[in-house]
Amino acid sequence: MKDAEHAASLAIALAKKRGLAEIGPDELLLGCLQAIAQFGIAQLGPWTFDLEDLAVDWLAQPDRPAPKVAYSQRAVDFLDLAARIARADASAAIRVDHLLAAFAAETDGLMGRWKLDRGITSAAWRAAIAQLSPAPVSSPRADDRDYLTPEEAAEALSIHVQTLRAFVRSGKLPALRLAGERAIRIRRQDLETVLEPLVPQT
Repeated sequence: MKDAEHAASLAIALAKKRGLAEIGPDELLLGCLQAIAQFGIAQLGPWTFDLEDLAVDWLAQPDRPAPKVAYSQRAVDFLDLAARIARADASAAIRVDHLLAAFAAETDGLMGRWKLDRGITSAAWRAAIAQLSPAPVSSPRADDRDYLTPEEAAEALSIHVQTLRAFVRSGKLPALRLAGERAIRIRRQDLETVLEPLVPQT
């Protein structure tokens, strides 16, 4: 998923080409569509947006660095809403899908016309945007990995990490050092070396 900065630079280029002094919500929306488009076509759920029909030169690339153009207060409101959506999505940065989601409740301008002409509802728009979002990246769980950090190994044994490090220092628990690093790893199968059978007292 492309970032919002790319969409904003496309919106700036569009506003410049149109001779506008400010970037409005329509330019921001079109910049987002151009950012996600392939061959001038942006597909969002059941809706197809042809950038040529929207008077957007989809082959044009924004200037580097982007020329300075002010954002209208309405465009700033959309950017602020996109930032709130990104925070709710636990994202470190605003992405294009966050910006597009900010338009879900819009009833004016280009989005307002599309809602009337194409029967777009807020929920349907958000559902289409959700299909664009990258799938959450799941990291392998510690109990699925063969090599553990000292903290993960300590947790697996239900002991304090300093106790585990003492086992490593004393040689009771074998450990491996990452090449050229201070970090160590413990093989899962070696965890049993610090476990002794409990002999019942008679």
